[in-house]
Amino acid sequence: MAASCWPRLVYSAALYLLSPLIGWRIWREQVLTYSRLQRLGIRLGSLPSTPRIWLHCASVGEVRAARPLIEGLLARYPKHSLLLTTMTATGAEQVQAIMSEQTAPDQTRLAHCFLPLDFPGAAKRFMTRVQPTLAILFETELWPNLLNACHQQAVPVVVVNGRLSPRAFARYQRLRPLMASALANVTWVAAKSAADAERFQALGARAESTTVVGSLKFELARQDKAIVESGRLLREWGRRPVWVAGSTREGEETLLLDAHRKLCQRFPDALLVIVPRHPQRFEDVASLCTADGWALSRRSQQQAVTPQTQVYLGDTLGELATLYAAGHVAYVGGSFVPMGGHNVLEPAALAKPVLCGPSLENFSDVAEPLLAAGALNVVETVDALVNALSELLAQPLHAQQIGQAGREVIEAHRGALARTLDGLSQWLT
Repeated sequence: MAASCWPRLVYSAALYLLSPLIGWRIWREQVLTYSRLQRLGIRLGSLPSTPRIWLHCASVGEVRAARPLIEGLLARYPKHSLLLTTMTATGAEQVQAIMSEQTAPDQTRLAHCFLPLDFPGAAKRFMTRVQPTLAILFETELWPNLLNACHQQAVPVVVVNGRLSPRAFARYQRLRPLMASALANVTWVAAKSAADAERFQALGARAESTTVVGSLKFELARQDKAIVESGRLLREWGRRPVWVAGSTREGEETLLLDAHRKLCQRFPDALLVIVPRHPQRFEDVASLCTADGWALSRRSQQQAVTPQTQVYLGDTLGELATLYAAGHVAYVGGSFVPMGGHNVLEPAALAKPVLCGPSLENFSDVAEPLLAAGALNVVETVDALVNALSELLAQPLHAQQIGQAGREVIEAHRGALARTLDGLSQWLT
């Protein structure tokens, strides 16, 4: 047996040992309209009969970032269908939202199922059923057994928007033999930066098969529908200062509510819109707000925002852009807690001044040009957040200028989508 097989065999044995814990996670991530057997490569649902491109995105953030690529593939290759896979329930719901917005015949060319767990048998069953022309993995989804199954069936594998944060790279370095054997099955890495390309190569990717194409996160889709809906919300809410905290994580809402309490001392009619990152936390955040004495309205229950409402909970899926657009200032969560941050480009694309906490490792590459343009402000403490909010809300014209600077940064960095699609063409023409 080849020496390169041993890391994957040890990895597979570890997966089997951890299968009870993995099973619990899958139970939690279930969507009722999908069979749980999809996690074993079984009952994948109806797949289009045309040649299939398989695109995998881990969760909701990756699906949002991949949307321009999804639409670009459908437009450029009308004789192909596209199978999207995700790991999480929120990712599945985001894909369903994209599918519902497609017009015929694109609706019939899009399909979705959950990615099987990376057990050898599940990976083989999945590949045998799907038989894709090309496998596209978004960012860092390097599953050794799935990559091996692609190799066994001679399916080219491409990593697009290839990203390895310093933290992820350090973690993968401890598993370098396994990662080197996995990357040996990758045909092309379309890295988003030179630093990411170097990290992929340090783990075993071939230099001649690695290209820096830029970040697809700058290729944000137009949000015309969200902007229209946000205008209606602002008319309902009245002329009051609004700040939106999007993609918040556990432990962060307490800090944001503390900041809002201090902000209300300066702006008594200020409204905080909180949008938790994960839907399973909606009820916990609602309870936190009411226990803390805030006058709360919930979007999922269609509760009106009255002059007395102090906090509005965005406990629905797929509406973060609408709520960002309705605010005067955006705060991007996952950054006051050590989570690495979330996508600061989403509110910047809507011409909103953007604030975040100090933990921004996962998005440092896209944050840097925003920081250089003055469109992003990293605040270290709750008091610093309050001061930054106060300054922006007190000077709306200045806030608009900052927001416009952020939008211009995004426009200046577009181009990764065209370079990625051109690179993929050699396997799809």
